[in-house]
Amino acid sequence: MTETKKTSFRNATTLMVQGTTSDAGKSVLVAALCRILARRGESVAPFKPQNMALNSAVTKDGGEIGRAQAVQAEACYLEPVVEMNPVLLKPNSDIGAQVIVLGKAVGNLDASKYHDHKPKLLDAVIDAHDRLKNQYTHIIVEGAGSPAEINLRERDIANMGFAEAVDCPVIIVADIDRGGVFAHLVGTYDLLSREEKLRVKGFVINRFRGDISLLEPGLKWLEARTQVPVLGVIPYLMDLHIEAEDAINIHQVSHSSDTTLNVVIPVYPRISNHTDFDVLRLHPNVNCLFVRSPDEVKNADLIILPGSKSVRSDLNWLSETGWTTAIQKHLRYGGKLLGICGGYQMLGQSIHDPLGIESDIGSSRGLGYLDIETQLTSEKTLTNRTGSLLAQDLLTDTNQQQTAPVMVKGYEIHAGQSQGAGLLRPLFALELENNASLEKQCEHEGAVSEDGQVIGTYLHGVLDQSELLNRILSWAGLTTESQSPSFDYDAYRDSEMNRLADAVEASLGINTILQLLSRKV
Repeated sequence: MTETKKTSFRNATTLMVQGTTSDAGKSVLVAALCRILARRGESVAPFKPQNMALNSAVTKDGGEIGRAQAVQAEACYLEPVVEMNPVLLKPNSDIGAQVIVLGKAVGNLDASKYHDHKPKLLDAVIDAHDRLKNQYTHIIVEGAGSPAEINLRERDIANMGFAEAVDCPVIIVADIDRGGVFAHLVGTYDLLSREEKLRVKGFVINRFRGDISLLEPGLKWLEARTQVPVLGVIPYLMDLHIEAEDAINIHQVSHSSDTTLNVVIPVYPRISNHTDFDVLRLHPNVNCLFVRSPDEVKNADLIILPGSKSVRSDLNWLSETGWTTAIQKHLRYGGKLLGICGGYQMLGQSIHDPLGIESDIGSSRGLGYLDIETQLTSEKTLTNRTGSLLAQDLLTDTNQQQTAPVMVKGYEIHAGQSQGAGLLRPLFALELENNASLEKQCEHEGAVSEDGQVIGTYLHGVLDQSELLNRILSWAGLTTESQSPSFDYDAYRDSEMNRLADAVEASLGINTILQLLSRKV
């Protein structure tokens, strides 16, 4: 392992959660530990040195971090900041990614060049961690992938390389629901160096279902084999909803009935921020499907084109796989179409990339449903927005008198600006602060097609507001009479975070957690 920078801190403590594999439970365990400590009044913050994900969030000061760290910040009752995820990689090809450091894009690198570049990022990672430790008593760190990826051990900044740099203890989590949990744990531990093994203070087994007594002989064998204690066995929590770090949950939630609205979302190769649609998958009156094949558009009331990290190539994929024909047929039969961020850009007449920001230099013809065109630019828009619905006549509840404005909240993450006559039929009015006078002014955002069947917006997260969501569902064909009472997604997410924290606290015990935070390597 390459020489790493050592730093001494005040009395704050750091604990790192690493995993045997991707999706072993690192993100949710960090979130749970953060919520457990925060509920006790402890000063705690999350941290992930390096994240690779296409789901991202915008901080209050206009930085971009991984979505998982924003969720973990919420678990701490904190506003997310860029220090919580100093390095974010957003894949834009099979071998390359956009590199974001402290919230700002610094360029695109292929995998080998990024590997060479990692030592230069270590100082930024440690400095971000240092700043958090100067503000909070406890830092709960999430690793990436697995520490046993020996091909990546040299110059590592995401797992043991980081743990060594800040001299923190480590716990390793494994998912028993995948099968082979003992092989995962023993194999991972055996592939660590002697110094790395000394950092491992315990194992956690995640997603167990069944009779715990049948597992106990294996736990005793594991502890005898490795001399590492099993700190806890977390039960499988049925239908637990914590926003995904990156992977799309392929297990569809079906709410089929005569009053259900059918929503279809194409999963193109570089889909991003698919957590925009978690609220639809949980809504009792919506049957929301993520699909690759356009054959599954049958009986769809609403098609949503999601965000994309490579808009022109994903637009080309829609054409090559038959989606453009399926969308045309869907609209011809009276269906509705919504585009968000990259999906909004696809709805226009053309997309230009003169600088090769996301792909080769050139232009692509859009789907042509909105009279706009987009030019990708080197400057990325990163901002949180609030405002109100403008298209009241289109997105209206016919059974109620509408007097108060429908409020809108979301965030923008996009490289590109759109213009054209279609913007004269905007969807939202968003607040814009005048820095000189500090008076709140408004600007129009989004677009509506002339026939009212197609709408688009740059705003992620707009579906999370219950009143606006109800308007969009009514526009798409869900009758007011068939809708359940307003689904409060924010309250649901918070209750699920507490459910997770309760289960983890019961499994590990608060004394174990506090002892881990007080231990030295």
